[in-house]
Amino acid sequence: MYEKLKDFQLTIVAIIIGIALIICSNYAADAIKREGVGVTGSAFKVVKSDVAILNLDIKAQNISKAAAYNKIRSQLPELKDYLISQGIKENEITIMPADSYPNYKINPQNGYTTNIVEFYNFNQTIQIKTNNVETVKILSTAAQSLLDKGIDLTVNPPEYYCSELNDIKVQLLKEATIDAKQRAAGMLSATNNKVGKIQSVKMGVFQVTPVDSTMVSDLGISDTSSIDKKITAVANVVFSIK
Repeated sequence: MYEKLKDFQLTIVAIIIGIALIICSNYAADAIKREGVGVTGSAFKVVKSDVAILNLDIKAQNISKAAAYNKIRSQLPELKDYLISQGIKENEITIMPADSYPNYKINPQNGYTTNIVEFYNFNQTIQIKTNNVETVKILSTAAQSLLDKGIDLTVNPPEYYCSELNDIKVQLLKEATIDAKQRAAGMLSATNNKVGKIQSVKMGVFQVTPVDSTMVSDLGISDTSSIDKKITAVANVVFSIK
């Protein structure tokens, strides 16, 4: 009699444990479905820059402020003619406001700066903005030849931009979201679940890098040094489960 009672009690306990496990399992499954599945999707596109900016600086020094300025002014036509001869249009050339500052003499006895002007520095920036990016690439190195003509010229690194960048970003976000859904579907297929509606979506930062670059930044990258760029978009999406 005692053995039968003991077996009965064990059976009851086993049933209770089984029911509890089923309830816990269902509750966990419901909880997972309520929380959804979070997936990161990405998409990229390689584009060619269609806008280039190149800044050229002419410099002059002279004890006379007017003489320093006149030297730069006399060299501007020669520089413009050179740029036009290389394929730059006149309306793509902008003469920026000149910048000047004095350089003061140093007292040799104490090493301190005096209030006596030794010479004046003048700087004139000529900016080129064009869609002819290949010409700018060539100019960024070839323009140094003007040094042989007595023009004190500094060629700054060219900057390359894509005018359709904002439209491309929108399209890439769409593709990144589609990629996230495909990844979520692959994850859930193993559990016989399906991807439901989007519960939330968060846009990640864009990475605009040279094509072969592996650079990534939490703040995003906006490369201007390369003509060919790789634009990468990331979307963090939470889908419901059904």
